[in-house]
This record gives sequence, C-alpha cells and structure tokens, in this order.
Amino acid sequence: MTGRFAPSPTGDLHLGNLRTAAVAWLSARSRGDRFIVRMEDLDRVQASAAHEARQLQDLAAIGLDWDGDVVRQSDRFNRYDAAIEELERRELVYECFCTRREIREEIESSAQAPHGPPGSYPGTCRDLTPAQRAQRRAAGRDPALRLRSDGHTIEFADRVLGSVAGQVDDVVLRRSDGVPAYNLAVVIDDDLQGVTEVVRGDDLASSTPRQILLQRLLGLATPTYAHVPLVVDVDGERLAKRRGPPMTLPDLAGIGISNGEVVGWIVASLGRDGALQSRDSVTLRDLVSRFDVSGIPHRPCPMPRFGRGSTADRSAPH
Repeated sequence: MTGRFAPSPTGDLHLGNLRTAAVAWLSARSRGDRFIVRMEDLDRVQASAAHEARQLQDLAAIGLDWDGDVVRQSDRFNRYDAAIEELERRELVYECFCTRREIREEIESSAQAPHGPPGSYPGTCRDLTPAQRAQRRAAGRDPALRLRSDGHTIEFADRVLGSVAGQVDDVVLRRSDGVPAYNLAVVIDDDLQGVTEVVRGDDLASSTPRQILLQRLLGLATPTYAHVPLVVDVDGERLAKRRGPPMTLPDLAGIGISNGEVVGWIVASLGRDGALQSRDSVTLRDLVSRFDVSGIPHRPCPMPRFGRGSTADRSAPH
C-alpha cells in the first residue's frame, strides 16, 4: 500500500500545500504504508530544480519523510507517449486546434453547456474532416490531442467528500507544445509507482472522473481517493503560491513564526486531540497512531492567525 504527495515545483509550498501533504503522510503512515513524493514538473516555464529543492526542504521541516527516490514527470515522457499511442490505435484520440480563448468563447456562446466539469471542452474539433485539419495546420496551428470520451459518467467513493459523480469531457492528453497533459501523466505515474491512495486538495475532485476513465481505458489500477478541503484566505479564496499574505515557511520565519508553530496549526486545523494541541511541541508523528483521513473537517480551512507565544490559532478547528 502506498500514499503520495505530488506537488508542482513552480514555487514555494504555501500552508495549504503543507497541510495537504501532512494529511497524505498521516493517512499513509497511520496504516504503516509507504509514502512517496513525486515532482509533477510538466510546466517548462515555471518548474525548476531550485523550487523542487526548497519544497523538499519544507516537507522535511514539518516532519515528513518519504520512501525511495523522488520521481520527476519530466523523465517519463516515453511512458506517456506509449499510452497515447495505445489510445490512438483504438481511435480514441483526435486533434484539437482550438486556443483557450476560442474554447471560452464557444462555451459562452453555446445555448447548451458541454458535458463535464465547468469549462469543459465543447467538442469544436471533434469531427473535423481531413481537409479541415490540413487547413488549420497550413495556417500554422499545432494541435493538441484529446480523448474521445463520449460523455461517460463516472462515480467514485471519496473518503472525505463521500459519493462523487461527474461526466468526462474530451480531456487533453498532449498539449500543442508536445508536453503530456496532467490528467494522463498522473494516472500513468500512480500506476507505475503502485499508489493505492491519493490524498489531495478538493479542487481536483472534478478531474478525478477523467482520471478514472483513463485508468479503465488503459487497464490501470484505480486507487482510493480522499480530497481534502482547501485552506482559504480572509476572502474565502484558495491560497496561491504567488499572491496573498506571507504563507510559506521562509516568509513566516521572516516574521518570527517557527516551523513548530506551523505544525501546531496543522494539528489544530485537523480538529484532532485537544490534549495534543495544548502541548508546547506537538509533532505530526504524535498523530500517526490515531489518524483517520475520513475524520478531518469537511469545510474549507481558514488560514491561521498566529499569535505571539502561542503554537497555533486556537479557533482553527471547525
């Protein structure tokens, strides 16, 4: 049995990322399972080795450890390409020449919303003729590759959210710049690494039906899922790596907040064990023997208000 945390090395981890990583680690370690870290570094512009190194340092700083080497998606393009070729052989792939702006305009002007989660592809290029595809290529457009999904509805049991169902749109498999898309890469990697439980932010719950369909089409195992409510700012917006108040370990250290205080807040935010929350030096390992991911609060988590001399904002459990 294997759990995992798979960040994108595009900036420092903020408190929401660290809290989700802690939940994933606690869930795996509470069962005595393996826990791995994978770098989802498909973003050729923002991803960097420097970001990766700082993220790994921050995970260790809050008490997480992992098994085996850190795997990078940028080293696995051949495996993703092989999966796309398999789907192409089964006529489940088509070329898409649309820009994001064109897709947005098509959705806004359509009388009927496309199937799938919000923003789903409306199928503009689905039935282009060979001549129409050639015309777009001649105009200098490089196509992305999409899955011909036929509007499958997928339902799964989430350990935090309960029963979740959604229609699958014609998800991108390879971007127009030749880079494999996230939804394909993640299912290939989880299967290759033997991941049996995926714990991640609930903003990704709507993508899970897409991933389960790809798993089924490619004959891959489907892990269990637990989508954790996000940490939100004072306006109720999700935290982001490159905006908002200082919410990374280095930023917080700069204003006198220790890693121990951050860990104390994470423990408090999970609504666990008042006795542990009152300790001066609580650690995540203190929770391992009694942790159950299904018991964490099901509502968005407010960002902390660290007070002088306290380990965490005591109002965090909710």
